[in-house]
Amino acid sequence: MKKLALTAVCMVLAASGTIVSAQNAPAPAQAPAAARPAGPPPVPPLGDGPWDVQGADAKLHVEVVTKGLDHPWALAFLPDGGMLVTERPGRLRIVRDGVLDPKPIEGLPPIFAPGIAGLTDIVLDPNFATNRVIYLAYSKADPAEGANPTPNVNSTLAVMRAKWDGAHQLTEVKDIFVADAWYGKPPLPPKCCGQGPAFGSFGGRMALDSEGHLFVTSGDRNFGEKVQDPSNHFGKILRLNLDGSPAKDNPLAGRQGAKPEIWSTGHRNPTGLYFDAATGRLWETEFGPRGGDEVNLIQRGGNYGWMDVTQGFHYNAEPAKKGTRNVEGMIDPVWAFGPPSGNPGNLAIYRGSAFPQWQGDMLLAAMNRSLVHFRLSPDGHVVWKEDLLSNLGQRLRDVRVAPDGSLYILTDETAGAILRVTPGS
Repeated sequence: MKKLALTAVCMVLAASGTIVSAQNAPAPAQAPAAARPAGPPPVPPLGDGPWDVQGADAKLHVEVVTKGLDHPWALAFLPDGGMLVTERPGRLRIVRDGVLDPKPIEGLPPIFAPGIAGLTDIVLDPNFATNRVIYLAYSKADPAEGANPTPNVNSTLAVMRAKWDGAHQLTEVKDIFVADAWYGKPPLPPKCCGQGPAFGSFGGRMALDSEGHLFVTSGDRNFGEKVQDPSNHFGKILRLNLDGSPAKDNPLAGRQGAKPEIWSTGHRNPTGLYFDAATGRLWETEFGPRGGDEVNLIQRGGNYGWMDVTQGFHYNAEPAKKGTRNVEGMIDPVWAFGPPSGNPGNLAIYRGSAFPQWQGDMLLAAMNRSLVHFRLSPDGHVVWKEDLLSNLGQRLRDVRVAPDGSLYILTDETAGAILRVTPGS
Protein backbone atom coordinates (compact mmCIF):
# COMPACT_ATOMS: atom_id res chain seq x y z
CA MET A 1 0.00 0.00 0.00
CA LYS A 2 1.43 3.38 -0.99
CA LYS A 3 1.65 6.03 1.70
CA LEU A 4 0.96 9.61 0.72
CA ALA A 5 2.40 12.45 2.74
CA LEU A 6 -0.07 14.98 4.10
CA THR A 7 0.59 18.59 3.34
CA ALA A 8 -1.13 20.40 6.17
CA VAL A 9 -1.32 24.15 5.92
CA CYS A 10 -2.56 26.00 8.98
CA MET A 11 -1.80 29.66 8.35
CA VAL A 12 -1.18 31.23 11.76
CA LEU A 13 -0.62 34.81 12.79
CA ALA A 14 2.71 34.88 14.63
CA ALA A 15 1.61 37.17 17.43
CA SER A 16 -1.83 35.87 18.33
CA GLY A 17 -1.93 32.28 17.10
CA THR A 18 -5.30 32.83 15.41
CA ILE A 19 -6.09 31.35 12.05
CA VAL A 20 -5.89 33.64 9.06
CA SER A 21 -9.08 33.97 6.99
CA ALA A 22 -9.72 36.16 3.99
CA GLN A 23 -11.23 38.79 6.27
CA ASN A 24 -8.09 39.32 8.35
CA ALA A 25 -5.33 38.15 6.03
CA PRO A 26 -3.13 40.90 4.58
CA ALA A 27 -3.48 41.39 0.85
CA PRO A 28 -0.47 40.24 -1.18
CA ALA A 29 1.90 42.89 -2.41
CA GLN A 30 2.05 43.47 -6.15
CA ALA A 31 4.91 41.46 -7.64
CA PRO A 32 6.91 42.26 -10.76
CA ALA A 33 6.37 39.98 -13.72
CA ALA A 34 9.87 38.50 -13.41
CA ALA A 35 9.10 37.23 -9.90
CA ARG A 36 6.05 35.23 -10.92
CA PRO A 37 6.42 31.46 -10.69
CA ALA A 38 6.79 29.33 -13.80
CA GLY A 39 4.04 27.01 -14.98
CA PRO A 40 3.33 23.65 -13.32
CA PRO A 41 5.65 20.68 -13.90
CA PRO A 42 4.53 17.88 -16.23
CA VAL A 43 1.74 15.72 -14.87
CA PRO A 44 2.87 12.25 -13.78
CA PRO A 45 0.63 9.34 -14.80
CA LEU A 46 -1.87 8.29 -12.17
CA GLY A 47 -1.02 4.97 -10.57
CA ASP A 48 -3.48 2.17 -9.99
CA GLY A 49 -3.67 2.61 -6.21
CA PRO A 50 -5.16 2.21 -3.74
CA TRP A 51 -3.49 4.71 -1.41
CA ASP A 52 -3.85 5.53 2.27
CA VAL A 53 -3.62 9.16 3.38
CA GLN A 54 -3.32 10.48 6.91
CA GLY A 55 -5.16 13.78 7.27
CA ALA A 56 -5.28 16.09 10.25
CA ASP A 57 -8.29 14.33 11.76
CA ALA A 58 -9.09 11.43 9.44
CA LYS A 59 -7.48 8.54 7.62
CA LEU A 60 -8.46 8.38 3.97
CA HIS A 61 -8.51 5.39 1.63
CA VAL A 62 -8.30 6.40 -2.04
CA GLU A 63 -9.25 4.08 -4.89
CA VAL A 64 -9.46 4.49 -8.66
CA VAL A 65 -13.03 3.88 -9.81
CA THR A 66 -12.24 4.20 -13.50
CA LYS A 67 -9.75 5.74 -15.88
CA GLY A 68 -10.24 6.45 -19.58
CA LEU A 69 -11.91 9.88 -19.34
CA ASP A 70 -10.70 12.98 -21.21
CA HIS A 71 -10.81 16.03 -18.92
CA PRO A 72 -13.91 14.98 -16.97
CA TRP A 73 -15.62 18.12 -15.66
CA ALA A 74 -18.65 17.06 -13.60
CA LEU A 75 -20.57 14.05 -12.37
CA ALA A 76 -24.08 13.35 -11.17
CA PHE A 77 -25.18 10.36 -9.08
CA LEU A 78 -28.07 8.37 -10.52
CA PRO A 79 -30.84 6.83 -8.39
CA ASP A 80 -29.69 3.34 -9.40
CA GLY A 81 -26.15 3.94 -8.09
CA GLY A 82 -24.57 4.78 -11.44
CA MET A 83 -23.12 8.10 -12.55
CA LEU A 84 -23.31 10.44 -15.51
CA VAL A 85 -20.01 12.19 -16.26
CA THR A 86 -19.28 15.08 -18.62
CA GLU A 87 -16.03 15.32 -20.58
CA ARG A 88 -14.98 18.83 -21.52
CA PRO A 89 -14.24 18.02 -25.22
CA GLY A 90 -17.98 17.33 -25.64
CA ARG A 91 -19.00 13.84 -24.48
CA LEU A 92 -21.45 12.56 -21.87
CA ARG A 93 -20.55 9.18 -20.34
CA ILE A 94 -22.12 6.54 -18.11
CA VAL A 95 -20.40 4.69 -15.25
CA ARG A 96 -22.18 1.66 -13.77
CA ASP A 97 -20.77 -0.59 -11.05
CA GLY A 98 -17.42 1.15 -11.41
CA VAL A 99 -17.22 0.42 -15.14
CA LEU A 100 -17.04 3.18 -17.75
CA ASP A 101 -19.36 2.45 -20.67
CA PRO A 102 -17.19 2.76 -23.79
CA LYS A 103 -20.04 4.28 -25.80
CA PRO A 104 -20.82 7.98 -25.19
CA ILE A 105 -24.42 9.15 -24.96
CA GLU A 106 -25.60 10.58 -28.28
CA GLY A 107 -27.80 13.58 -29.03
CA LEU A 108 -25.71 16.49 -27.74
CA PRO A 109 -25.73 19.70 -29.77
CA PRO A 110 -22.43 20.99 -31.23
CA ILE A 111 -20.01 21.79 -28.38
CA PHE A 112 -17.51 24.63 -28.80
CA ALA A 113 -14.39 23.22 -27.13
CA PRO A 114 -11.11 25.05 -27.84
CA GLY A 115 -8.84 25.68 -24.86
CA ILE A 116 -10.85 25.40 -21.64
CA ALA A 117 -14.23 25.80 -23.38
CA GLY A 118 -16.51 22.80 -23.80
CA LEU A 119 -19.12 20.67 -22.06
CA THR A 120 -19.08 21.52 -18.37
CA ASP A 121 -21.64 20.80 -15.67
CA ILE A 122 -24.56 18.37 -15.34
CA VAL A 123 -27.54 18.58 -12.96
CA LEU A 124 -30.41 16.11 -12.62
CA ASP A 125 -33.94 17.48 -12.52
CA PRO A 126 -35.55 17.27 -9.05
CA ASN A 127 -38.02 14.77 -10.57
CA PHE A 128 -35.39 12.85 -12.55
CA ALA A 129 -36.52 9.46 -11.22
CA THR A 130 -39.79 9.86 -13.12
CA ASN A 131 -39.07 12.36 -15.92
CA ARG A 132 -35.43 11.46 -16.82
CA VAL A 133 -34.64 15.15 -17.42
CA ILE A 134 -31.09 16.51 -17.14
CA TYR A 135 -29.51 19.96 -17.52
CA LEU A 136 -26.11 20.49 -19.12
CA ALA A 137 -24.01 23.65 -19.35
CA TYR A 138 -21.75 24.11 -22.35
CA SER A 139 -19.89 26.58 -24.56
CA LYS A 140 -21.80 27.47 -27.72
CA ALA A 141 -20.39 28.93 -30.93
CA ASP A 142 -22.38 31.26 -33.14
CA PRO A 143 -24.45 28.82 -35.28
CA ALA A 144 -23.72 30.97 -38.33
CA GLU A 145 -20.09 29.82 -38.17
CA GLY A 146 -20.98 26.30 -39.33
CA ALA A 147 -20.16 22.86 -37.97
CA ASN A 148 -16.42 23.31 -37.38
CA PRO A 149 -15.78 26.87 -36.22
CA THR A 150 -12.30 28.19 -35.49
CA PRO A 151 -11.52 29.34 -31.93
CA ASN A 152 -11.79 32.98 -33.02
CA VAL A 153 -15.57 33.19 -33.40
CA ASN A 154 -18.33 34.62 -31.28
CA SER A 155 -19.33 32.17 -28.58
CA THR A 156 -21.13 32.15 -25.25
CA LEU A 157 -22.39 30.01 -22.36
CA ALA A 158 -25.59 27.99 -22.81
CA VAL A 159 -27.69 25.63 -20.71
CA MET A 160 -29.57 22.79 -22.40
CA ARG A 161 -32.40 20.61 -21.14
CA ALA A 162 -32.80 17.02 -22.39
CA LYS A 163 -34.38 13.66 -21.64
CA TRP A 164 -32.09 10.67 -21.22
CA ASP A 165 -33.35 7.23 -22.18
CA GLY A 166 -31.21 5.42 -19.59
CA ALA A 167 -28.91 4.07 -22.29
CA HIS A 168 -27.13 6.02 -25.04
CA GLN A 169 -29.57 8.62 -26.34
CA LEU A 170 -30.75 12.11 -25.44
CA THR A 171 -34.05 13.39 -26.82
CA GLU A 172 -36.04 16.63 -26.58
CA VAL A 173 -32.74 18.52 -26.46
CA LYS A 174 -33.33 22.26 -26.14
CA ASP A 175 -31.35 25.31 -25.07
CA ILE A 176 -33.32 26.82 -22.20
CA PHE A 177 -30.82 29.63 -21.64
CA VAL A 178 -28.19 31.31 -23.81
CA ALA A 179 -26.10 33.97 -22.09
CA ASP A 180 -25.91 37.48 -23.47
CA ALA A 181 -22.14 37.22 -23.49
CA TRP A 182 -21.36 36.63 -27.16
CA TYR A 183 -17.71 37.44 -27.73
CA GLY A 184 -14.60 36.32 -29.58
CA LYS A 185 -14.75 37.31 -33.23
CA PRO A 186 -12.01 39.70 -34.37
CA PRO A 187 -11.48 42.56 -34.39
CA LEU A 188 -11.64 42.52 -30.59
CA PRO A 189 -11.95 45.75 -28.60
CA PRO A 190 -8.97 47.06 -26.61
CA LYS A 191 -8.66 45.46 -23.17
CA CYS A 192 -6.51 46.25 -20.18
CA CYS A 193 -4.44 44.11 -17.87
CA GLY A 194 -3.12 41.42 -20.20
CA GLN A 195 -6.31 39.38 -20.18
CA GLY A 196 -6.39 35.96 -21.84
CA PRO A 197 -8.00 34.61 -25.02
CA ALA A 198 -11.67 35.18 -25.81
CA PHE A 199 -12.35 31.42 -25.87
CA GLY A 200 -11.71 31.11 -22.12
CA SER A 201 -13.48 31.86 -18.82
CA PHE A 202 -16.99 30.57 -19.57
CA GLY A 203 -17.84 29.55 -15.99
CA GLY A 204 -20.46 26.86 -16.56
CA ARG A 205 -21.05 25.45 -13.08
CA MET A 206 -24.63 24.89 -11.86
CA ALA A 207 -26.47 24.19 -8.60
CA LEU A 208 -30.10 23.62 -7.60
CA ASP A 209 -31.52 25.31 -4.52
CA SER A 210 -34.23 23.93 -2.24
CA GLU A 211 -36.98 25.75 -4.18
CA GLY A 212 -36.12 24.26 -7.56
CA HIS A 213 -34.20 27.23 -8.94
CA LEU A 214 -31.12 26.64 -11.05
CA PHE A 215 -28.04 28.77 -10.29
CA VAL A 216 -25.60 29.09 -13.21
CA THR A 217 -22.15 30.71 -13.23
CA SER A 218 -21.24 32.80 -16.28
CA GLY A 219 -17.56 33.74 -16.64
CA ASP A 220 -16.10 37.04 -17.81
CA ARG A 221 -14.74 35.56 -21.10
CA ASN A 222 -11.45 37.39 -20.38
CA PHE A 223 -13.23 40.70 -21.04
CA GLY A 224 -13.40 41.97 -17.48
CA GLU A 225 -14.43 45.46 -18.51
CA LYS A 226 -17.93 44.08 -19.18
CA VAL A 227 -18.51 42.57 -15.75
CA GLN A 228 -19.69 45.58 -13.73
CA ASP A 229 -22.30 46.38 -16.38
CA PRO A 230 -25.67 44.81 -15.37
CA SER A 231 -26.96 44.90 -18.95
CA ASN A 232 -25.05 41.69 -19.87
CA HIS A 233 -24.23 38.25 -18.44
CA PHE A 234 -20.43 38.57 -18.37
CA GLY A 235 -19.04 37.62 -14.93
CA LYS A 236 -22.37 36.95 -13.24
CA ILE A 237 -24.13 34.25 -11.22
CA LEU A 238 -27.63 33.72 -12.60
CA ARG A 239 -30.76 32.31 -10.98
CA LEU A 240 -33.21 30.64 -13.33
CA ASN A 241 -36.45 28.73 -13.23
CA LEU A 242 -36.18 25.23 -14.65
CA ASP A 243 -37.56 26.41 -17.98
CA GLY A 244 -34.66 28.89 -18.26
CA SER A 245 -36.68 31.99 -17.43
CA PRO A 246 -35.44 34.40 -14.72
CA ALA A 247 -36.70 33.72 -11.19
CA LYS A 248 -39.25 36.44 -10.45
CA ASP A 249 -37.71 37.63 -7.17
CA ASN A 250 -34.16 38.08 -8.47
CA PRO A 251 -32.50 41.27 -7.18
CA LEU A 252 -32.49 43.14 -10.51
CA ALA A 253 -35.92 42.00 -11.71
CA GLY A 254 -37.80 44.98 -13.10
CA ARG A 255 -34.77 47.29 -13.18
CA GLN A 256 -34.52 49.05 -16.52
CA GLY A 257 -31.39 48.10 -18.48
CA ALA A 258 -30.47 45.19 -16.18
CA LYS A 259 -30.61 41.47 -16.93
CA PRO A 260 -33.34 39.93 -14.75
CA GLU A 261 -31.45 36.61 -14.43
CA ILE A 262 -28.61 38.19 -12.38
CA TRP A 263 -28.20 37.01 -8.79
CA SER A 264 -24.70 38.42 -8.16
CA THR A 265 -21.95 40.10 -10.14
CA GLY A 266 -18.23 40.91 -10.02
CA HIS A 267 -17.00 37.41 -10.91
CA ARG A 268 -14.09 36.39 -13.12
CA ASN A 269 -14.25 32.67 -13.95
CA PRO A 270 -16.46 30.87 -11.44
CA THR A 271 -15.86 27.13 -11.80
CA GLY A 272 -17.24 25.98 -8.44
CA LEU A 273 -20.77 26.34 -7.06
CA TYR A 274 -22.55 24.54 -4.23
CA PHE A 275 -25.90 25.13 -2.54
CA ASP A 276 -25.86 23.89 1.05
CA ALA A 277 -29.45 22.90 1.79
CA ALA A 278 -28.73 22.60 5.52
CA THR A 279 -27.94 26.31 5.83
CA GLY A 280 -29.37 27.85 2.66
CA ARG A 281 -25.91 29.18 1.77
CA LEU A 282 -24.58 29.39 -1.77
CA TRP A 283 -20.82 28.89 -2.04
CA GLU A 284 -18.68 29.69 -5.09
CA THR A 285 -15.07 29.46 -6.22
CA GLU A 286 -13.46 31.49 -8.96
CA PHE A 287 -10.12 32.21 -10.57
CA GLY A 288 -8.25 35.45 -10.06
CA PRO A 289 -5.34 36.55 -12.23
CA ARG A 290 -2.12 34.87 -11.02
CA GLY A 291 -3.16 34.49 -7.42
CA GLY A 292 -6.25 35.96 -5.83
CA ASP A 293 -8.32 32.84 -6.53
CA GLU A 294 -11.37 33.03 -4.30
CA VAL A 295 -13.87 31.15 -2.18
CA ASN A 296 -17.01 33.28 -1.87
CA LEU A 297 -20.18 33.11 0.18
CA ILE A 298 -22.70 34.45 -2.32
CA GLN A 299 -25.23 37.04 -1.21
CA ARG A 300 -28.35 38.07 -3.08
CA GLY A 301 -27.40 41.04 -5.26
CA GLY A 302 -23.78 40.98 -4.06
CA ASN A 303 -20.89 42.53 -6.01
CA TYR A 304 -17.62 40.58 -5.67
CA GLY A 305 -15.40 43.20 -7.23
CA TRP A 306 -14.00 41.92 -10.52
CA MET A 307 -12.33 43.49 -12.33
CA ASP A 308 -11.97 46.62 -10.21
CA VAL A 309 -10.92 44.70 -7.09
CA THR A 310 -8.68 41.63 -6.91
CA GLN A 311 -6.05 40.15 -4.61
CA GLY A 312 -4.32 38.60 -7.62
CA PHE A 313 -1.73 40.05 -9.99
CA HIS A 314 -2.91 41.31 -13.37
CA TYR A 315 -0.97 39.59 -16.14
CA ASN A 316 0.74 42.82 -17.19
CA ALA A 317 1.41 43.87 -13.56
CA GLU A 318 -1.12 46.71 -13.56
CA PRO A 319 -2.49 47.36 -10.07
CA ALA A 320 -6.14 46.67 -9.33
CA LYS A 321 -8.19 49.73 -10.23
CA LYS A 322 -9.91 50.14 -6.86
CA GLY A 323 -7.63 48.10 -4.60
CA THR A 324 -7.34 44.60 -3.24
CA ARG A 325 -9.93 44.44 -0.46
CA ASN A 326 -12.19 46.42 1.89
CA VAL A 327 -13.58 48.45 -1.01
CA GLU A 328 -16.96 50.05 -0.39
CA GLY A 329 -19.78 48.30 -2.22
CA MET A 330 -17.70 45.17 -2.90
CA ILE A 331 -17.73 41.88 -0.97
CA ASP A 332 -14.40 40.32 -0.05
CA PRO A 333 -13.88 36.56 -0.38
CA VAL A 334 -14.10 34.20 2.56
CA TRP A 335 -10.73 32.88 1.42
CA ALA A 336 -8.23 34.20 -1.12
CA PHE A 337 -5.43 31.98 -2.42
CA GLY A 338 -2.03 33.10 -3.39
CA PRO A 339 0.33 33.66 -4.53
CA PRO A 340 0.74 30.92 -5.67
CA SER A 341 -2.68 30.32 -7.22
CA GLY A 342 -5.11 27.84 -5.73
CA ASN A 343 -6.66 27.00 -9.12
CA PRO A 344 -10.02 26.07 -7.59
CA GLY A 345 -12.43 23.66 -9.22
CA ASN A 346 -15.73 22.62 -7.70
CA LEU A 347 -16.50 22.45 -3.99
CA ALA A 348 -18.92 20.74 -1.60
CA ILE A 349 -20.02 21.15 2.00
CA TYR A 350 -19.75 17.79 3.72
CA ARG A 351 -23.05 16.50 5.12
CA GLY A 352 -22.37 12.75 4.91
CA SER A 353 -22.00 9.97 7.46
CA ALA A 354 -18.65 8.41 6.45
CA PHE A 355 -16.59 11.24 7.98
CA PRO A 356 -18.68 12.48 10.94
CA GLN A 357 -15.87 14.77 12.12
CA TRP A 358 -16.20 16.72 8.85
CA GLN A 359 -19.83 17.77 9.25
CA GLY A 360 -20.19 21.27 7.78
CA ASP A 361 -16.61 21.35 6.47
CA MET A 362 -15.79 22.48 2.94
CA LEU A 363 -13.95 20.30 0.43
CA LEU A 364 -12.52 21.90 -2.70
CA ALA A 365 -11.07 20.12 -5.72
CA ALA A 366 -8.08 22.20 -6.81
CA MET A 367 -6.14 22.11 -10.04
CA ASN A 368 -2.98 22.85 -8.12
CA ARG A 369 -3.19 19.09 -7.47
CA SER A 370 -4.77 18.90 -4.06
CA LEU A 371 -8.05 18.38 -2.27
CA VAL A 372 -8.39 21.37 0.03
CA HIS A 373 -10.16 20.73 3.33
CA PHE A 374 -11.51 23.84 5.08
CA ARG A 375 -12.97 23.82 8.57
CA LEU A 376 -15.64 26.49 8.81
CA SER A 377 -17.01 28.42 11.75
CA PRO A 378 -20.81 28.50 12.22
CA ASP A 379 -20.93 31.89 10.48
CA GLY A 380 -19.00 30.60 7.48
CA HIS A 381 -15.44 31.77 8.11
CA VAL A 382 -12.37 29.57 7.59
CA VAL A 383 -10.94 28.24 10.87
CA TRP A 384 -8.13 26.14 9.36
CA LYS A 385 -7.25 24.33 6.17
CA GLU A 386 -5.21 21.40 4.98
CA ASP A 387 -4.20 20.12 1.54
CA LEU A 388 -4.80 16.43 0.84
CA LEU A 389 -4.00 14.06 -2.07
CA SER A 390 -1.25 16.36 -3.38
CA ASN A 391 1.15 13.45 -3.85
CA LEU A 392 -1.12 11.97 -6.49
CA GLY A 393 0.11 14.77 -8.73
CA GLN A 394 -3.26 15.17 -10.46
CA ARG A 395 -5.25 18.29 -11.29
CA LEU A 396 -8.62 17.90 -9.52
CA ARG A 397 -11.73 19.37 -11.14
CA ASP A 398 -14.79 18.17 -9.22
CA VAL A 399 -15.64 16.74 -5.80
CA ARG A 400 -19.01 15.26 -4.87
CA VAL A 401 -20.37 13.70 -1.68
CA ALA A 402 -22.04 10.39 -2.57
CA PRO A 403 -25.24 9.19 -0.87
CA ASP A 404 -23.16 6.86 1.34
CA GLY A 405 -20.92 9.75 2.49
CA SER A 406 -17.88 8.76 0.45
CA LEU A 407 -16.20 11.31 -1.84
CA TYR A 408 -15.95 11.07 -5.61
CA ILE A 409 -13.28 13.21 -7.30
CA LEU A 410 -12.59 13.88 -10.98
CA THR A 411 -9.03 14.44 -12.19
CA ASP A 412 -8.75 17.19 -14.81
CA GLU A 413 -6.33 15.41 -17.12
CA THR A 414 -6.28 14.12 -20.69
CA ALA A 415 -5.91 10.71 -19.04
CA GLY A 416 -8.62 11.58 -16.54
CA ALA A 417 -10.06 9.37 -13.82
CA ILE A 418 -12.69 9.09 -11.10
CA LEU A 419 -11.39 8.58 -7.55
CA ARG A 420 -13.37 7.37 -4.53
CA VAL A 421 -12.37 8.36 -0.99
CA THR A 422 -13.59 6.38 2.03
CA PRO A 423 -12.44 6.22 5.67
CA GLY A 424 -9.13 4.40 6.07
CA SER A 425 -8.63 1.57 8.52
